[in-house]
Amino acid sequence: MTDLLRAPAELKYAEELDWLESIDDNPKPFSWRLSPKMVRLFVLGSERADGLDREIAPKWFGDRSFVERSIVTLASDRGLLLIGDPGTGKSWLAELLSAAISRNSTLVVQGTAGTTEDHIKYSWNVSMVIAKGQSRESMIPSPIMTAMEAGSIGRFEELTRSTSDVQDALISILSEKYISVPELGSDQDSDNIVFAKPGFSVIATANSRDRGVNDLSSALKRRFNFVRIPVVTNKKSEAEIVRFRTEELLRRHRIELDVPPTLLDVLLRSFADLRASSAAAGSDDEKLESALSTAEQIGVLEDAVLHSDFFGERALTAHTLASSLVGSLARRAPEDLAILNKYLHGVVEPRSKEEGGFWPEFLEGGREAIATLS
Repeated sequence: MTDLLRAPAELKYAEELDWLESIDDNPKPFSWRLSPKMVRLFVLGSERADGLDREIAPKWFGDRSFVERSIVTLASDRGLLLIGDPGTGKSWLAELLSAAISRNSTLVVQGTAGTTEDHIKYSWNVSMVIAKGQSRESMIPSPIMTAMEAGSIGRFEELTRSTSDVQDALISILSEKYISVPELGSDQDSDNIVFAKPGFSVIATANSRDRGVNDLSSALKRRFNFVRIPVVTNKKSEAEIVRFRTEELLRRHRIELDVPPTLLDVLLRSFADLRASSAAAGSDDEKLESALSTAEQIGVLEDAVLHSDFFGERALTAHTLASSLVGSLARRAPEDLAILNKYLHGVVEPRSKEEGGFWPEFLEGGREAIATLS
């Protein structure tokens, strides 16, 4: 696992999953590797009341009901659609659920404008078709078909980014639980139908900001249970997420860097301020283009941590954090730069006078970054 840029959840947490499976004596649906209770425990982490011999750290931070509803859906005949704003952890939750249930989270179709029906069903190895003709051996199954044959979880990322024709190809898969392969003939003995095994389901994700791009048909909506993942607004929950990801980042990069908790609070409060400003804005021009999600907050912190480690003084500074914040969030010029400049003068400057601490240095770093980009 050390030579992988990013290990999937089932490899990253393999030892933990093995241990949970070894102690799991609860009923398991179909071909699931863990019971629903253990899946929830793996995703949300253990509590003292669970009575385990070891602690299981939480990996996704959010309302327990979202995870439970997702697990229940995957044990039914319906697909699961995780929908929410960018950066709310939809894909990460889908990966964790797939890893816990199937020990394989890599059966993924990425929805784009270029995604075709072949990506959902199957394609052909042209050289083998020329040499031997069309057969199951020369067929290239899609990740969804592979999941069907294995009784596993298939994933479809950014479903609404795909065209309606591609989306409609999912309808028969979710309702009939098989894929016909007419190229192999119509005889039932010719193996021209791929049936799903028990345990197969689909987790799809959709960006709520993509509404109107390729809206789902009512027929496809009926095949999914919707779980809406909200933006994390609870300060304590968001602080836990940022702290967890910071520790993970430092371990992954083998960085020994001092990240003061009070500086993390500066980042959290800055994002909270900018979200409030965006919510009160009267037009899109007065809003940052960034969704200001927790994921983007972590991106700002990662940029600052790496910059400090490579070029700094082995400690994260407010100046570097402010520079990273401006550099990450200023995507439009001059609109975003004007919004950030207004925030620095209207909020950060008074706060730096009243509270001191890291705020004066944060103000200076932000001003310098804006001046450089202007």
